[in-house]
Amino acid sequence: METLSFYFQHIPSYQRSLILAGGLVLFWIIEGIIPLFRFQYHRVRHAGLNLFFTLTTVIVNFAFATLIIRAADYSTTHQTGVLWLIARWPVVPLWLLTLIGLMLLDLISAWFIHWLHHQIKWLWKFHLVHHSDTWVDTTTANRHHPGESLFRALFTLIAVIIVGSPVWMVFLYQSLSVLFSQFNHANISLPKWLDNVLALFIVSPDMHKVHHHYRRPLTDMNYGNIFSCWDRLFHTYRFVRDTKKLTYGIDTHPTEAENNRMGALLGMPFQEYRPPTSENSPIPTPQAAAPDATQTTAAPPSAHAGK
Repeated sequence: METLSFYFQHIPSYQRSLILAGGLVLFWIIEGIIPLFRFQYHRVRHAGLNLFFTLTTVIVNFAFATLIIRAADYSTTHQTGVLWLIARWPVVPLWLLTLIGLMLLDLISAWFIHWLHHQIKWLWKFHLVHHSDTWVDTTTANRHHPGESLFRALFTLIAVIIVGSPVWMVFLYQSLSVLFSQFNHANISLPKWLDNVLALFIVSPDMHKVHHHYRRPLTDMNYGNIFSCWDRLFHTYRFVRDTKKLTYGIDTHPTEAENNRMGALLGMPFQEYRPPTSENSPIPTPQAAAPDATQTTAAPPSAHAGK
């Protein structure tokens, strides 16, 4: 663990960029070998659109980098935050502190802000850009409106302050967060038994694909990014037996003119709010007709406050 912490304490920016790019390339190749869906789409053009939003996400994160690093340094110097309280206990190994820190960062800066985007109408309108993708693949991972990227960066800052994360742990978390997001958005088909085993601990591809179904209640389930325990703990976990019956996109923006054009996506948060529907409300599907994912089991669903 000491070697890992030393590496991420001193990791150059270009290596962090290589992690982002390397993950995209790796999962892009795997998608071509074992795809879950054989989409009829212009793959390169679709990637270009999503990579534009990935770039804006990187720019926003760089803008917040100084604040986040200063917050982490302050926590380390003054020993503030949850981790420093735990570190005072007798014999707490570094690996356990690291695991706790990563889990708490994931809870606050990934799960919680994601859940919040689904509960508050004006936040949901920013998050629509991510959900409107009808061809979910690894490039969808960072398809966030710059406004949403701003909120996510702010909650990362808040998480670092609450948790008391040192700089190396922040960089480790951010690297893992990117890779896991690329992994669980990737259009790949793992053996069902393997996906189910992974989902006991981390957010697997099939687990997250449920969240990208185009209608409620599935849209409001499976918010996690790295650790799957948060959805189980907060009763927002939903299991779908056959993920090939899912339909991607969002019911309120079903046309390509709205969900696959850069200008329309950038302006999406500033449109009038469109109430989403649920499975018992018949509307045209945004993709070619596909049966709804009805074979599900779930923990009791959370309250779906109006987006």
